[in-house]
Amino acid sequence: MKLIHIGYGNMVSAARIVAVVSPESAPIKRLVQEAKDDGRAIDATYGRKTRAVIIMDTGHIVLSSLITDTLAARINDNGGDTGDE
Repeated sequence: MKLIHIGYGNMVSAARIVAVVSPESAPIKRLVQEAKDDGRAIDATYGRKTRAVIIMDTGHIVLSSLITDTLAARINDNGGDTGDE
């Protein structure tokens, strides 16, 4: 199982990731709010601004303070650390 570092010591399974999206659009904001209301949101930002939303195949939504480009690079480069924390 390949784990992707999403910031601050947190990791998610790469095989379970459906999409990594920016949190700026209204549909994504609604998706995040619905996940929070249903208890499916996992906040891994440690109080910082959410810069990426990871949608998992389990229906969970993971919030990360790393930018989407950094996460995409980690997914494509076997989880290599780019140091953007």
